[in-house]
Amino acid sequence: MRTLGVDTATSSASVAIIEDGLLVAEKIVPRGGSANGSTLNPFRSNHAEILLPLIASVLQTASVSLSELSVFAVSIGPGSFTGLRIGLSTVKGLAYGWDIPVVGVSTLLANAARVTDYDGFICSLLDARKKEVYAALFRRSGGSLERLSEDSVLDIRKIIDLVHKHDARCLFIGDAAGVYEKLLTESLRDKVCFRGENTRPSVAAAVARLGEGCASSDRQALLPLAPIYLRSSEAESKRKMRC
Repeated sequence: MRTLGVDTATSSASVAIIEDGLLVAEKIVPRGGSANGSTLNPFRSNHAEILLPLIASVLQTASVSLSELSVFAVSIGPGSFTGLRIGLSTVKGLAYGWDIPVVGVSTLLANAARVTDYDGFICSLLDARKKEVYAALFRRSGGSLERLSEDSVLDIRKIIDLVHKHDARCLFIGDAAGVYEKLLTESLRDKVCFRGENTRPSVAAAVARLGEGCASSDRQALLPLAPIYLRSSEAESKRKMRC
């Protein structure tokens, strides 16, 4: 079984192929980069420019054609509004054209699932801008990942309060962990733990692995997809203010 995972909800676009649970190929492109490794203007480039070339590059690396894929898996948020729309529309188009099923995976769940060398509380934390974060709390034990809270958008201090209530050490992972590292360390002291982002599989690899398991065990999960935004877009917020 071959699953192609796509993530454009986070700041770094990534694509990966999982075959029967094993990572075959993956590529990660930070914002401002390109699929071939060159540097683009970060203020002009976006995931739309690099996603299809990135998918083609990963397929070539894995020596796999689109027709040989079993399922597409795509992160459906929360995350970048524009990125989510790009990822979903691209994957839906490919899936429709090649008649391949699609499964959606929570971006925060996939981000937490990147952790495979730590047992205990894990806070998946993505920067939502406007002094807020997208967050969800999980507990990993013996290779299984248990969700403890729903995906939410909230002030970072509410996450700090939640960890205090559990009174246990917590690993923070995601781009917001770096943004708020100083505050988290000062507030949680010995209860906080960070691990290097660059040493872990991509979000797309986790999306593909989770999608593979869902596709093989629950065909009802392969339903029409919709992005998880959690809050109104900038345009919607401005429109409401004018009303």
